[in-house]
Amino acid sequence: MFKLPVFEAPDFKEEKYMTMPNVKTEAVEIKGVAPEDFYLTSHMPTYYKVGDKWYLPDHNSINCLAVVKDGEVVIKEFRDLEVGDQVVLGQKRDGSQGILLYKEGFPASVYTEKGCAVESSFSEKYDQLFDLMEYERDNGGYIVWVLGPSVVFDYDTRHSLNKLAENGYIDCLLGGNAMCTHDLEGGFLNTALGQNIYTQENVPLGHYNHLDLLNEVRATGSIKKFIADGHVKDGIIKTLNDMDVPFVLCGSVRDDGPLPEVYGDIDKGLTATKEHLDKATLIITVATMLHSSSVANMASGYRVREDGKITPVYMYTVDITENVVNKIAAARENMAFTPIVTNAQDFVVNCERALIKVADNELQAANKIEEKEYIPAKKNSVEGEIR
Repeated sequence: MFKLPVFEAPDFKEEKYMTMPNVKTEAVEIKGVAPEDFYLTSHMPTYYKVGDKWYLPDHNSINCLAVVKDGEVVIKEFRDLEVGDQVVLGQKRDGSQGILLYKEGFPASVYTEKGCAVESSFSEKYDQLFDLMEYERDNGGYIVWVLGPSVVFDYDTRHSLNKLAENGYIDCLLGGNAMCTHDLEGGFLNTALGQNIYTQENVPLGHYNHLDLLNEVRATGSIKKFIADGHVKDGIIKTLNDMDVPFVLCGSVRDDGPLPEVYGDIDKGLTATKEHLDKATLIITVATMLHSSSVANMASGYRVREDGKITPVYMYTVDITENVVNKIAAARENMAFTPIVTNAQDFVVNCERALIKVADNELQAANKIEEKEYIPAKKNSVEGEIR
């Protein structure tokens, strides 16, 4: 049975912890502006001493602020600071300023070993991921996928994504305007960026297709209505929409259109993204450096489960470029992070084969056994053979 590593808190009854000071704070005077000497947070589990008690916030993020509120500590983005917020001050993380970064609470296996290269064998990492995906699906986890547009360009990948969603392995999808546009284009016109999703061949005037799609959706008013009107026959966005699984789309200055549901307001987009990342227990990012980097910074490094246990939030980043996964590893501080250097299509199809096709084969085998057990032997009759 797969088991998640569980965080073990320090023994705060030890004298060294009891004699450490409480944190110092200073009030915010200008909305969105931190006082000088603010403490900059880490992904690592970090305790704060307030009122002679040590507190571990429910969530954390890198490069944020710790704010004392109602005697406890919450983590806030700079943009969310309100006038009067009591921001924790300090630079030291050894407890001498009431701030204790305690990475030792997790076993060493939680932290990524450096040195993964394109020549590495990733079979063990795949096996760990498959176990983790099954565990999170079956134990109340929240699996967040972050996809780049290249993932939806291929028929097999699109099919595998749909199967993963239908079998409970996608609880939320994060992405940008392009990913959603080309997925809808595939379900609307059988192309992605003008290429046939089956043959990868450019179709005549295919460069118009994604703009035609954008135009049609914008004229309809929303992605949901465009799908409801029957214009999209397949694709991950349609599947998630039909299953009522949330997806959050954040825009950029280079977007065509964009689609109506795409967040053009950066602050609102980040807030919507953070809402789902705060629930995440497993994050899988595929073929998108910018969105992967953003998520790596915003997502908490740990999760407080319903039973009170603290477990790491694992993040897997898949990209064909070694530099990308190394960049995301640095943003994640190598905590509960696994890089996989491979083709996006191969990765998604492998996930489906391991998690669904194997399960289907086992079910089929079990059904055959039952049939052999319960089907009576052949007998001759007037009407013919009873089978």
